[in-house]
Amino acid sequence: MRIGIDVGGTFTDVVLVDKTGKFYYTKTTTTHEDLAQGVLNGLEEILGISGRSVKELRYLIHGTTIGTNAIIEGKGAKAGLITTRGFEDVLEIRRVARPKEAAYDFEVDNPPPMIPRYLRKGVIERVNSKGQVTIPLDEDSVRKALAFLQQEGVQAIAVSLLFSFLNPSHERRIGEICKDMFPDMPVSLSSEICPEFREYERTCTTVMNAYLGPVVHEYLDNLMNRLREEYGDVKLHIMQSSAGSMPVDMAKNYPAQLINSGPAGGATATAFIARLVGRQQAVGVDMGGTTFDISLIDQGMPRTTTWGGVGEYPIKLPMVDMKTIGAGGGSIARVDALGVLHVGPESAGSEPGPACYNNGGELPTVTDANLVLGRLNADYFVGGKYKLYPEKARQAVKKHVAGPMGVSIEEAALGIIRIVNANMVKGISAVSVEKGYDLREFSLVSFGGACGLHVAEMAIELQMPVVICPPMCGLFSAVGLVVADVEHDYVKMLRKRQDQIEIQDLIAHFQRLEKTGGEQLKNDNVHAKDMDFLRSADMCYEGQSWELNVPIARPSASGSLKMEEILADFHKAHHQAYSYSNPGEKAIFVSLRLRAIGRNPIVEFPRYPLVPVPPSTASKEERTVWLENGPARIPIYERGRLGVGSAVNGPCLIEEDITTIFLPKGCLGSIDELKNMHITFETANP
Repeated sequence: MRIGIDVGGTFTDVVLVDKTGKFYYTKTTTTHEDLAQGVLNGLEEILGISGRSVKELRYLIHGTTIGTNAIIEGKGAKAGLITTRGFEDVLEIRRVARPKEAAYDFEVDNPPPMIPRYLRKGVIERVNSKGQVTIPLDEDSVRKALAFLQQEGVQAIAVSLLFSFLNPSHERRIGEICKDMFPDMPVSLSSEICPEFREYERTCTTVMNAYLGPVVHEYLDNLMNRLREEYGDVKLHIMQSSAGSMPVDMAKNYPAQLINSGPAGGATATAFIARLVGRQQAVGVDMGGTTFDISLIDQGMPRTTTWGGVGEYPIKLPMVDMKTIGAGGGSIARVDALGVLHVGPESAGSEPGPACYNNGGELPTVTDANLVLGRLNADYFVGGKYKLYPEKARQAVKKHVAGPMGVSIEEAALGIIRIVNANMVKGISAVSVEKGYDLREFSLVSFGGACGLHVAEMAIELQMPVVICPPMCGLFSAVGLVVADVEHDYVKMLRKRQDQIEIQDLIAHFQRLEKTGGEQLKNDNVHAKDMDFLRSADMCYEGQSWELNVPIARPSASGSLKMEEILADFHKAHHQAYSYSNPGEKAIFVSLRLRAIGRNPIVEFPRYPLVPVPPSTASKEERTVWLENGPARIPIYERGRLGVGSAVNGPCLIEEDITTIFLPKGCLGSIDELKNMHITFETANP
């Protein structure tokens, strides 16, 4: 039995799968003042619903945004940086570029470094670009720097020396000195956190690890202590940004790997459902209360990258290639001084929440707009657990949007929906079309409590052929947590031209990485039969500044790894990404990567027999709903009453206790044997 708990901006989603493969789920309000309490509330509720005991639990998987929030809000720990003397300003210099969102604003400032200048201390040492020590480490300079940082009250220390990814001896010695002087001080070494070239990104990633360390450590210790008090010995895993989980003790030492922890569960869930329905190409979209998360599934696997970040702070670690925008049910609508309507990225969150929550919020949100248009049932929000107040929504939309724009309340609400849909369509294009993918070959997988009301209109705009709304789609990221495997990532810097390395050398490097990964998985109590290893290489053409990640197959017992096949795959990947390739050019192996995976027992959704029922059997009522061409009486169906093979035509609404799906005119919603709803279109998108 596994339980997944995903803490979102508005709701905490909980999913339990037992040893028979049966799923149970619930939603509770996120307790921002004490996130651990919300986790405990959700755990108590799901155990009550399922009638299960914690004694049956294999482990609890937790997705959290505590790291992301700490960076965005500037609430990390007070940290210090030890670096090579003369390179203290790397965090300030960055890449001499303005923020991406304000590239043409000459007065904009970059966000301040996570470590201020006076807490960045240089020490005497030097390793050259070949990994050779040219200036030995001056340990006195290290002790002086550490004593100063301790005097200033730092809570964590980051160490990032020049070329330490080639020769980590100086960094390791600094770590030893720090432990001798201050045994309880957490230390992050770049040669362990991010052993790769590119000094700014490596330093920023290491600093982020130190900056988040005490915050994440305190939260996880608090959570574990309270779990033990309530339930005894509970095994806790934390979701990583790479879409795999890691044991809690390891997560405390590598908090930078928890960035986008919760949303990564959504990518895992999208890949899971895409494989189940036989659609290997998919885009997952998760619209919750605060954000809209987009992930791309290529050949049944989430697309990953080592170029992520939070805001303008880069992270050079493996993570799901995900785009997050401020478009959720709680996104606030406003009219600017020029009379232009904007939606998001500011969110009302769960407190005070949308105006219709009647919890003190007075600003109109996407949820308020859907309620005004009749697309939400005020008495059936989250299965009736929360009551909505339509008049509060109308007042907010009238005061802040309809009045300033001189339109009716319903026209204003439709405008809010159009704007938020356009924002989400643009975000989907950024992770797909702009990276060489044709969306007409992809399915759109919809999840998150708010997504069902918007997803069909988005698919029409993007010319995507089908939308899949899986069971439990209102909390599907939590499903991703319970189906996620245990994972660890390793990297070996190489930076050699194809004619400077033999295939046997590549194999030997991968074998060493696999040995390290296998030992870690063994420590995680993963059996050898459940271990898997995925190889890849970061490659580029000679003279290029940026690289592409290319998967490399492990040779079978009867086969062998061929350099020609690796190079052919690189040229193909380059052509897809940039619309050209040059097989005559020399390729560079920048780095080798290994993902060590501990496979969990396979989870399957139950398959149901074909029992189509007439739409009238699932009909609840008819309701006046505002559509693009005005108000209309449309049918409302209960999703749980639709049997396998049943189909309904739009315009209509399909309600369930954790989400509502809106089908515009020309859409057909049909139920497959897994209880997924497939939305197709009257006229196939060209």
